[in-house]
Amino acid sequence: MAASATLHCLTGCAIGEIAGLMIGTAIGLSTGWTIALAVSLAFAFGYALSTLPLLKSGLAVGAAFSVVLAADTLSIATMELVDNLVMALIPGAMEAGLVNVVFWLAMMIALSVAFVAAFPVNRYLLQRGKGHALTHQYHGAAPVQEGFRRYLPSFSSGALAAVIVAFMLGGLSVAVADAVAGDPTPAEQVEMQGH
Repeated sequence: MAASATLHCLTGCAIGEIAGLMIGTAIGLSTGWTIALAVSLAFAFGYALSTLPLLKSGLAVGAAFSVVLAADTLSIATMELVDNLVMALIPGAMEAGLVNVVFWLAMMIALSVAFVAAFPVNRYLLQRGKGHALTHQYHGAAPVQEGFRRYLPSFSSGALAAVIVAFMLGGLSVAVADAVAGDPTPAEQVEMQGH
């Protein structure tokens, strides 16, 4: 249960953080503003992924959000602190662009370390009836099949893990392809020097 809770938080954090980095880079924000946007979106997506099952089980939006706020805040905060610290410690990771192998490898390392750091936090909270223990009673409840709730998606832990892995490998693949296409071959280098 702690692994599943941590995976839910990690998925939201990864999606939000990378979306924030992409937006910040695309519109030319400074590093500080880009990190602030990425962290804000990480919290937003982390809360959203945890709120969906509660809404699907029939809880009102306000009640669902208050439960998720109490359940996920410490886990997401731990992940974001550790993730950003690891990114800051890896040389060149914070300066690397989105189409850079260093960025994607650093992000994979940072998110893995963040998962390991947040897991004991979630386990501790669950053992004391806090954290995801607050939301567990709503998971597996018969979904409400009326109104907007019938259209809300349900994500298994396996699906969330697949999303993270696919997202990371996709970004890494684009970065590798760009690096390969961007580096002139030795023959092209000789030809450029001759002109």
